[in-house]
Amino acid sequence: MWPKDIEEAAQTIVTDFAARGLLIATAESCTAGLIAGAITEISGSSNVFDRGFVTYSNEAKREMIGVANATLKAHGAVSRPTAIEMAEGAIGNSGANISVAVTGIAGPGGGSEEKPVGLVHLAAARRGHATLHREMRYGDIGRSGVRLATVRTALEMLIELSGDD
Repeated sequence: MWPKDIEEAAQTIVTDFAARGLLIATAESCTAGLIAGAITEISGSSNVFDRGFVTYSNEAKREMIGVANATLKAHGAVSRPTAIEMAEGAIGNSGANISVAVTGIAGPGGGSEEKPVGLVHLAAARRGHATLHREMRYGDIGRSGVRLATVRTALEMLIELSGDD
């Protein structure tokens, strides 16, 4: 179902997170649950996956994971501050101790000069650690291409943050 590299990263997460006693939550906008799907495709994922929030709309971001209305008004949904609040809100509204959040413009429409198609902000948070952020500009590689590239980066960030003991 998934490309081999995504499947291998998800397997690494399930194995390593289980060994460390880490629970994951996801907060996804442009990927709409694909990160959660990649992780839960792996047998044993129930030991590490707590829950996923699909927060496609701004209303869902506010209601489900506590993104501040002021943040959305000042920076927009596709921004560093929003991604960080999403990741931190996913932890605050779950039993997880590590999370990843994504918000972006998968296309083919919806982009602008300032925020082009392929722009994605990702954040990974862990209780007691600094929140990671990545701004990715994948380019106009097609909707599926942007979404798969985002899943890859999100899984990489989870692996990176899990090593911060």
